[in-house]
Amino acid sequence: MGLMYAMSRCIGCGEMFSYNPHRVPSSSAITGKREPICADCVKRINVRRRENGLDPIVPLPGAYEPVEEGEY
Repeated sequence: MGLMYAMSRCIGCGEMFSYNPHRVPSSSAITGKREPICADCVKRINVRRRENGLDPIVPLPGAYEPVEEGEY
């Protein structure tokens, strides 16, 4: 069996990044549809969320790791 990643641009910063499509955090705040967010943007967003009294985004374990080929 092999491993695979999904790759796309982060909705926050626009940088390409790889992720597990089943576990990556996403947001619909910008485009109206769910778009993946990179780990660096999650950290930046969480600072503002805490300042505004909101719970931080907690990525699922393995969100930025490869997915087993049979799992997809």
